Amino acid sequence: MAPETALNIDPQGASAPTLRSAIDVPSLLASLPARISELPVRAAARQPDHPALIEDARSLTYAQFAEAIDGVAAILQARGVRGGDRVMIVAENSIVQVVLLFAAAKLDAWALVSNARLSAAELDAIRAHAQPRIVAYAVETSPDARQHAQRHDAQAAPTLATDIGAWSYALDASVAPEPVEAANDRQCAALIYTTGTTGAPKGVMLSHRNLLFIAGISSSLRRIGPNDVVYAVLPISHVYGLASVCLGSMFAGTTLRLAPRFSPEAVRRALAEERISIFQGVPAMHAKLLEHLQTQGHAWSAPHLRFAYSGGSPLDAALKARVEGVYGVTLHNGYGMTESSPTIAQTMLDAPRADCSVGQVIPGVDVRFVTLDGVEAAPGEIGELWARGPNLMLGYYRNPEQTHATVTSDGWLKTGDLARQDADGALHIVGRSKELIIRSGFNVYPAEVEHVLNAHPEVVQSAVVGRAVEGNEEVIAFVELAAGSTVAPDVLAQWCRERLAPYKQPAEIRVLAALPAASTGKILKHKLRDVV
Repeated sequence: MAPETALNIDPQGASAPTLRSAIDVPSLLASLPARISELPVRAAARQPDHPALIEDARSLTYAQFAEAIDGVAAILQARGVRGGDRVMIVAENSIVQVVLLFAAAKLDAWALVSNARLSAAELDAIRAHAQPRIVAYAVETSPDARQHAQRHDAQAAPTLATDIGAWSYALDASVAPEPVEAANDRQCAALIYTTGTTGAPKGVMLSHRNLLFIAGISSSLRRIGPNDVVYAVLPISHVYGLASVCLGSMFAGTTLRLAPRFSPEAVRRALAEERISIFQGVPAMHAKLLEHLQTQGHAWSAPHLRFAYSGGSPLDAALKARVEGVYGVTLHNGYGMTESSPTIAQTMLDAPRADCSVGQVIPGVDVRFVTLDGVEAAPGEIGELWARGPNLMLGYYRNPEQTHATVTSDGWLKTGDLARQDADGALHIVGRSKELIIRSGFNVYPAEVEHVLNAHPEVVQSAVVGRAVEGNEEVIAFVELAAGSTVAPDVLAQWCRERLAPYKQPAEIRVLAALPAASTGKILKHKLRDVV
């Protein structure tokens, strides 16, 4: 059954009364293939000559893409890769990375997609924990991957008739495979190590059904089709870039324009010149693109853009308004986490919102709100968000204790995020439960303070953390200013005094040249807490 039939949606045309209600979840789940590797095969059968993957140096049609997957799978198999082995892919967004991902899935191996920009210590810790049979390095398209390959004495992989870009590999014949499951809801497809964690690495096991479910939901809610060109700058090593951007595009047979890292000028040119119709990013990407346009004096040009999306970090009203004023389209918002593959909620294409809600819970997913006392929160009240659905992870790799602490016996994922739900179903995330600041007995949600700071015209982005003092907590704010700005912290403090209750006002505001961020652009608050 074709995805469009299962979803009861014409990807490029009219939908049922609402896009959300048109999705038949049981039919979608029944129509999903056994493995993610079948998505390019299906697309190649429908449209073999349609562009599938584009990067700066090369492009592949869907027929070439499918052939390349077969060729790389044969190379991996010849080097001993079996079902249940981990295949670690050290890369930035590129054709070779995506081909390796699907080739691993074709063999029932687990794709461990790692960002090449991780430090040697970070990458080696993941490698030691996951024990991959093979580590593949995208040496042509990523200088950082090339450096890691040299450290590990990797050898060059054979070339294919279809040019995908050079890669190399290192083998470990001593590792043991995990069991292979026939069912798509039991077989692990991807092992994603969470960003910004402290201590031992934490690998999230996502099944083929987890990822395919989100791919199907994502493609339908964006009304994506073959005529779209999706700008893929969100790292595919991150679940947002993997499931929603990459697999969601493959699900619909669209064209994926791969960008290895975020560059405001590269985004500007692509939107103006490359028929980009969908641009998904984190708030920091949108903020820095606007700053680039302003400081460089560029006019906005995105003649084909029809969908812009923000996720991965809280979106504030000031940025949303600025983006929409420049882009000329709604900036949609959403929420999820690695453990939910990732999407839990998003705003709907046919029901744009003026506020910064993360939108409606996606079809097939249930949520509940639990107070700190462990009881159900009253309607509209804040509680820890719990979620359950086909997107829920298999668990944390080699960490059953952490899995049991995060997922209840009846299948509820404890997100650790505090949220409330409007009467119309719109979900609002107010902050992480662990980031809640208790100031003089009052709850301070960092997002509230960040939204006020981000509304200042000279602030690009901000991050708020708590600092323990004797018998209390203080609010500490870090800000990143627009290029050339000389606004002083006391000016920003006055801005906050005019807009926040006294207990919410920062005790200190520090200006940084750049806030510490993951490869996705998500601010790494744990690094800021280390210096308060």
